[in-house]
Amino acid sequence: MSQVIGVPRETFAGEKRVATVPEVVEKLVKLGFAVKVQSGAGDAANFSDDAYRAVGAQVVGDAPALWAGSDIVFKVRAPSAEEIALMREGQALVSFIWPAQNPELMQRFAARKVTVLAMDALPRMLSRAQKMDALTSMAGITGYRAVIEAAHAFGRFLTGQITAAGKVPPAKVFIAGAGVAGLAAIGTAVGLGAIVRANDTRAEVADQVVSLGGEFVKVEYEEEGSGGGGYAKVMSEGFQNAQREMYAKQAREVDIIITTALIPGKPAPKLITADMVKSMKPGSVIVDLAGEQGGNCELTEPGKLVVKHGVTIIGYTDLPSRLARQSSTLYASNLFRLTEELCKTKDGVINVNMEDDAIRGLTVVRDGSITWPAPAPKLPAPAAKPAAKPAAPAVKGHGHGAGGEPMSAGALSAMFAVAAAVFWAIGAYAPTAFIGHFTVFVLACFVGYMVVWNVTPALHTPLMSVTNAISSIIAIGALVQISPGSAGGARPDELIKWVAVVAIALTCVNMIGGFAVTRRMLAMFRK
Repeated sequence: MSQVIGVPRETFAGEKRVATVPEVVEKLVKLGFAVKVQSGAGDAANFSDDAYRAVGAQVVGDAPALWAGSDIVFKVRAPSAEEIALMREGQALVSFIWPAQNPELMQRFAARKVTVLAMDALPRMLSRAQKMDALTSMAGITGYRAVIEAAHAFGRFLTGQITAAGKVPPAKVFIAGAGVAGLAAIGTAVGLGAIVRANDTRAEVADQVVSLGGEFVKVEYEEEGSGGGGYAKVMSEGFQNAQREMYAKQAREVDIIITTALIPGKPAPKLITADMVKSMKPGSVIVDLAGEQGGNCELTEPGKLVVKHGVTIIGYTDLPSRLARQSSTLYASNLFRLTEELCKTKDGVINVNMEDDAIRGLTVVRDGSITWPAPAPKLPAPAAKPAAKPAAPAVKGHGHGAGGEPMSAGALSAMFAVAAAVFWAIGAYAPTAFIGHFTVFVLACFVGYMVVWNVTPALHTPLMSVTNAISSIIAIGALVQISPGSAGGARPDELIKWVAVVAIALTCVNMIGGFAVTRRMLAMFRK
């Protein structure tokens, strides 16, 4: 018998998201599940009850009825004490839980003998887990919304403008932390025309910052900051001192600071001190994305917008909820991908397979037993580096731009002697008309060798595409051969005529192809 997935209305103050959307309900039904949605669950995200009914969901009037009639419950926020009281033995819950910060909540789940899958506990280092990574989905929305909030609170344009009234310089934005949220903020701020700088303890993200149009600001202290799972680690005291000096300098120079630094299971690190806030220009803005974990700024008040020392400090903890429709859609897609992994038989019954590294990492309570923290997932061993090959013996280069040793004097003398003998024989016995053509042929071979054969292979395509087109001037010679004599004489014999016709045809291919390739190559450099 297929199981029932229930989606209650979120009870956390200010939460507008919903755990699934009509588009995803339709897919869940195709997997074999029945879906129940509490009336009004999607109203704040602009999903009506009728939209859920249209795709096969049953709309239930109140929360007790929904919890009682559901085998699996999808939520966004962790359930309240009142909602936990509605849970029954054997029921499954999928939601954000944050087990490290909520040990009492874990004990309550265990007492109810339920199974709980925490979306925030997904082993993010598993490549196949990316489709279920709700933290990444929400972080991208958070970074985007942070820039929008900063722009709203800032007193002027983010982009620079030149108007009849004068010149407006672009705003300078500094982003502390270049994880998913930070990178989303960089892309958004650059798109709005701001000058963007960013810093992260993980050196490998520098290229990502630059690729988005930002400038990576390096801390003058060498230490690796990757902590695994997409997070940074706690840095040494020496690094933190150097980092504070850099932040203090940026605070004096920029107009907007966006902080995103989080460390799993620990309070957010304090990056922006009160003195740094005092040093900022009046009207500056700080958006603290770590407000829910205490904040990266010493003066942040979680959930509030405050003005201190002339600086607006935004500590909102509901940024994804401020884009409720978009964030609900992405979160619902992550839950659907998880459901596919739990129900590979597509019979509407989930199987919490603890042998699966991704499912094991997500499962924090199994039938009343606390299973968090999960053991480290078994990652494939890195491929062994191949043994270094012995250096190949030097080979003398011949043509195509390859270097080589100069020819020996004896070989060079012999080559010139043979060439001189051949030229003497041609000059002594060949017809006079042939000598002129032969001279042009020899010069063409020499020039062709110097221009093409002696060039580095990497330059052959752009060089040949143009020289092929230019060398098509030989078509003129072929046309002369098939035309009547200058004095009205007879046309050349059939052999010469047909050879000239073939030459014209090949020259046309050369000419058209040369210009076509050149044009395509130039198009690669145009935006």
